[in-house]
Amino acid sequence: TTIFATQKTLMAAAGAMDTPLMKQYNAIKAKYPGALLLFRVGDFYETFGQDAVTASQVLDITLTKRGNGSASEIELAGFPHHALDSYLPKLVRAG
Repeated sequence: TTIFATQKTLMAAAGAMDTPLMKQYNAIKAKYPGALLLFRVGDFYETFGQDAVTASQVLDITLTKRGNGSASEIELAGFPHHALDSYLPKLVRAG
């Protein structure tokens, strides 16, 4: 299952990481723990944590980290929003 979210349409909620973006992400991910969450951030769909690891492998995109070296370091992988039509079918086929 793939769930879409836009930063502008979400309410901030408590989460493990301190940024409002990650609080929003974690609140949605907690509701749908088995789904790969594509989180719209500006012109990109971003994935975090294990979702980023999975997306990077399935989509053959770069896996990096948000907050490198900090206590809140987390894996990150994303792609431009205009590429959704090419990446989404790959995610769906991968299950």
